[in-house]
Amino acid sequence: MARINPMMIAPPVIFAGLAAMFWIGMGRENPDELPSALAGKQAPAVQVVPLGDAPVFDDASLRDGKVKLVNFWASWCAPCRVEHPNLEKLAEQGVTIYGVNYKDEAPKALGFLAELGNPYAALGADESGRMALNWGVYGVPETYVIDGEGNILMRHAGPITQRTLEGELGKSIAEAAGD
Repeated sequence: MARINPMMIAPPVIFAGLAAMFWIGMGRENPDELPSALAGKQAPAVQVVPLGDAPVFDDASLRDGKVKLVNFWASWCAPCRVEHPNLEKLAEQGVTIYGVNYKDEAPKALGFLAELGNPYAALGADESGRMALNWGVYGVPETYVIDGEGNILMRHAGPITQRTLEGELGKSIAEAAGD
């Protein structure tokens, strides 16, 4: 009786494993979406310092009984400019947005808001990046949907576009608000 060399079985087994992994990856609803380990959990502590004369938000602000967004942004971030009109549109519709200015210089951040408008109900600066690290931010812009108890419902990495407003982000906001 002939023995089968294990080295002859390894390539087909490795190929089958890779094929299964690719098949599962292609079946995801949004292959660009980065998963959040914090979805469904309490938002980490708010650790910001004042930015200009703007009102600052804190942990209690996240647990006020209303749905809100926490948006990480920076003046040096080109995609932040792209999403800014959509943030203003959301603010005009009554969505509370808290802004976290990420590793930016205060004069540049304030100039950005003076030029494009300020959609934030309150904001603060994360000069060291510690808050962003605790929240699991990969890069700016990044936005979190927070329910009235301070739980993270969803995380959106990248700019908020009309498409994301009409898609998962808009649905998440509406569901959380009970619409």
